[in-house]
Amino acid sequence: MRGAGVISPLLFEFPGGARAQAVDVGDLGELASALTSLGLSPPRPTVVVVGGAGGLDHAGIERLRPVIATGIVPVLERLGAAAVDGGTLSGVMRMLGEARWAQGAAFPLVGVVAEGTVVVPGRPAPPGADAVLEPHHSHFMIVPGDQWGAEAPWIAHTATVLAGAAPSITVLINGGEIAYSDIERSVQAGRRVAVIAGSGRTADVIASALAGTGSNERARALTESGLVGSVPVDDPSALAELLASTLGETSAH
Repeated sequence: MRGAGVISPLLFEFPGGARAQAVDVGDLGELASALTSLGLSPPRPTVVVVGGAGGLDHAGIERLRPVIATGIVPVLERLGAAAVDGGTLSGVMRMLGEARWAQGAAFPLVGVVAEGTVVVPGRPAPPGADAVLEPHHSHFMIVPGDQWGAEAPWIAHTATVLAGAAPSITVLINGGEIAYSDIERSVQAGRRVAVIAGSGRTADVIASALAGTGSNERARALTESGLVGSVPVDDPSALAELLASTLGETSAH
């Protein structure tokens, strides 16, 4: 909701009692004030989580749960960092929301969704939209667009603004075509990227390029940035260590 230049947050209520604050954002220049209206002021260490949505089957989801439940969520909670993702009830976004809820975590989890692609509580469903919001996110940014992928630049910019002078990193788990755009935008922002090797699809194509065994030109171009690295899917503790060191945690002596 907007009025007189002020962005006022909305309250979304979900079945089961979960609640989330949300704002409509129409211009990239409004991101800072939109985040402030949600009580999310920079600088804050930030992790962008992107990857598989509808392309993940049940077996794939179960295999990837430890990456999020062990490799990401405890680090975010311990450091008071924020996470930014695509916000819908599917794939890695669903797993992230569910892991946050299951662990009783309180770190900000910001879902960035294009208004024409999702059903938003209290609003008429856009034509052809059947995706819904993941209810265990703490905040949502509703941005312009009516096609999947329209949210990609907004996810990247939201993370950049929220992090401010604090460090940020993107984690790619599985992923389809849109994942290339997500990673390209992270690289353009100078953000480090951790690709989960063995998680399937786009993540594996990029991991192969990193290993010098792939032939995908788009993936190879991303690896040449020097910002992209990989972590094995079966070693979530290595991901946790990478996130902690990137986001600024130091060991006590």
